[in-house]
Amino acid sequence: MNNIESQSASEIVIFGAVGDLSRRKLLPALYQLDLVGLVNKDSRIVGVARQDMSEKDFKAFVEENIRNFVKEAIDDEKLASFLDRVIYQKLDFKETDSYKNLAATLKGGNKTRVYYFSTPPAIYGDIGEGLHQAKLIHAGDRVVMEKPIGHCLESSKVINDHVSKYFKENQIYRIDHYLGKETVLNLLALRFANSLFTTNWDRNCIDHVQITVAESVGIEGRWGFYDEAGQMRDMVQNHLLQVLSLLAMEPPADLSADSIRDEKLKVIKALVPITRQNIHEKTVRGQYSDGFLDGSPVPGYLNEEGANQESTTETFVAIKAEIDNWRWSGVPFYLRTGKRMPAKHSEIVIHFKKQPHNIFKDSYSDLPANKLTIRLQPDEGVELQVMNKIPGLLSQMDVQENALDLSFSETYKDERVADAYERLFLEILNGNQSLFVRRDEVEAAWVWADSIIDAWASTNDKPKPYAAGSWGPVASISLIARDDRQWVE
Repeated sequence: MNNIESQSASEIVIFGAVGDLSRRKLLPALYQLDLVGLVNKDSRIVGVARQDMSEKDFKAFVEENIRNFVKEAIDDEKLASFLDRVIYQKLDFKETDSYKNLAATLKGGNKTRVYYFSTPPAIYGDIGEGLHQAKLIHAGDRVVMEKPIGHCLESSKVINDHVSKYFKENQIYRIDHYLGKETVLNLLALRFANSLFTTNWDRNCIDHVQITVAESVGIEGRWGFYDEAGQMRDMVQNHLLQVLSLLAMEPPADLSADSIRDEKLKVIKALVPITRQNIHEKTVRGQYSDGFLDGSPVPGYLNEEGANQESTTETFVAIKAEIDNWRWSGVPFYLRTGKRMPAKHSEIVIHFKKQPHNIFKDSYSDLPANKLTIRLQPDEGVELQVMNKIPGLLSQMDVQENALDLSFSETYKDERVADAYERLFLEILNGNQSLFVRRDEVEAAWVWADSIIDAWASTNDKPKPYAAGSWGPVASISLIARDDRQWVE
């Protein structure tokens, strides 16, 4: 990771500091960065929430969650030092006058302020107004916005407009945590640091691409939020489109934030629209029913606690996406994501075209194509499927498939793989926007996603059922089988 020679001391202000994201991700990430000296020693962490809580109680809350959610052994001395820089401020987010108390807490010094909005997006504007009225926003300050940024294009514009009243675009960090994953970051190195792939990364060499993000969990008690969002808004519009854009973009001029984001935007804008006319040919949406996971029964979506029995929200989406440009014309990108699938499993599979002629018919009548697999989770790594001669005197020229496997955990045994939020927090503190999503990217993604959502609504079709613990509806198999291909499972 980067050093902090150029990193100034910061006031890291977390709005919604006692919420689930803060407990599970933000506070542990800051502790991990501090543990290895990547947070300036003069920085402070300011927890802001509505709850009545003493500073002592908040420190105990922070310690408890760091001990619960950090996998490695805790360094008690470092944790004590970290907790010494933690403070708490009670605040009514919608009451402008209450920000005077926050101003008093932050008074003095010239520290850069990082405002992390770990709250519902509907109150981003209220927080911005409160900070503005209390004169708590300066040119060097940064604001971090968690997804989802709206539930459609128009609502996204409203949220961004509210925040843009008080912060300039170069101060806004829109998080998509997939962009902090090591294997997603590695896409840039894999593509543009290796001539093997740089010169073969187009429609002339690649047959198709599969992107799968499977979750074994259900809605985890988030019925109200999830039923309004669904898998399309929750996963496809952001995570999967970000991964697709990194896979398909042209080489950027350099590694600067705008160079990378300019190229990603071109990909999203080049996606062929999916409309009412082609919705059935290009998409499948599903909803999990009762089933079994790891041998135990699990309830269907409509049988979850608090469920609306009439809900038509999708928990599974499969899409055949196409990019209308010179590089990718004719190459389908098959996207698949769902809840209550057999395993937590995310990967990208690049299927190269078959050899035009097979001289190894005696051992392999149908020579398989090369396949590059990029594993995002749980076992991060890269695997290249190649054909290789079977060694030995009895084998004259018999070939078989073998994998060249780069497992991060095996190759980098002495290097801990950081959580995505650690990487993203570090880039925020260093003022680097490369791993964050620009406003025009968000809006272009919504344009494409909204067209699909509108087309689904126009059909009045219910999502197709699939048993919990399976890989989705049978129709998703047909989606790819129509092109004489099959999902990698």
